[in-house]
Amino acid sequence: MSSQSGIEKTIGGWRIWLAIAFGILVAGWMLYSSISEEQFIPVENQSGDYNWLDKNHDGIVNQNSAEEFIAVPKGEYRKQTVKEAISSIEWTAHTAIWLIIAMLFVVGRDLFYIIRIRLLTHNELSWKKSFRVIMLWEFASAITPGVVGGAAVAMFILNREKIALGRSTAIVIITAMLDNLFYVLLIPFVFLIIENHQLFPSNTGGDLAVQWVFWIGFGVIFSVCLFLFAALFLTPRIATQFLSRLFHLPILRQWKENAVKMGTDLETASRVLRKEHFVFWLKVFGATCASWISRYLVINAILQAFLNLGFIDHVLILGKQLVLWLFMLVSPTPGGSGVAEYAFSELLSSFSSSAILLATMAIIWRLISYFPYLFIGAFMLPRWLGKKN
Repeated sequence: MSSQSGIEKTIGGWRIWLAIAFGILVAGWMLYSSISEEQFIPVENQSGDYNWLDKNHDGIVNQNSAEEFIAVPKGEYRKQTVKEAISSIEWTAHTAIWLIIAMLFVVGRDLFYIIRIRLLTHNELSWKKSFRVIMLWEFASAITPGVVGGAAVAMFILNREKIALGRSTAIVIITAMLDNLFYVLLIPFVFLIIENHQLFPSNTGGDLAVQWVFWIGFGVIFSVCLFLFAALFLTPRIATQFLSRLFHLPILRQWKENAVKMGTDLETASRVLRKEHFVFWLKVFGATCASWISRYLVINAILQAFLNLGFIDHVLILGKQLVLWLFMLVSPTPGGSGVAEYAFSELLSSFSSSAILLATMAIIWRLISYFPYLFIGAFMLPRWLGKKN
């Protein structure tokens, strides 16, 4: 009788390559759809073919919505695909150099994530396994809504790499806590050096509402950070009791034993982590900061590729990205698709009056920081699941 698990029986042989082909086709379709997406671009001297109608009465020009535009002989807007916008840009050596730098920042983001996961597992994961874990983690984040994220999948990924489930849970909790801590610590610093009105879009007709959403979101992130710290370092036993009671429910009772073991492992991991030296946590948090700074500098490099920006401009861009990131975090779409591009154009519109250029930079940003993970994950996931554990 075969000793393969259910997963291995389901995903094996030709099924692996079928799943890879399907995943790449889906990722390719998403990429093609984004590049082929039509936008309505403002033009001068009424040389366009469309006029804007504020159909939903929100005062916001949604350039991606055909419902908000009507065909007219002499209009203020014309239709253009992102692909056409990219081809209309004058590409220079300066542009190429800064786009290469942007891609290096993407690599740096994942490199520091890999370093962090190796630190948290005390190097039990090799560089190869750590790379695989982070790529699959990024893939999970790319295909799930921002409000969901890839944390739940990350526990499964780490557990399948022979890290105990309770310890995997602890590691994921730590990464979430450190990510939130970086954000919580950076926000006050940003508001000390950048005026409030500079960080929020003033041309949306709802800048006050945007600020309210931002500060409510910040409060939620701060609360989550405190909760995760308490769950891991102060009262891990409460988490065990919660899991035990939750899995008493009839629909979940068959997994009660595993849930209780996960809670016990979480307590054990908590005791071990509380004994770590200050230098250990300094390294882990340093890797977290380096990864997030690299993530933010991707946009800075892309803007520098097309615009001539000074130091103060780059500081302001970093500050605006804190607002952008929060909106991506609460996005109901996979990987923040749609929301990210719209927020990008709105928040950074003060650096360029060209809607075409802003749309181009937004899609380039997503091309190098989002879509690669779809292709990498689509290729890696079936093979990874197909391996015997």
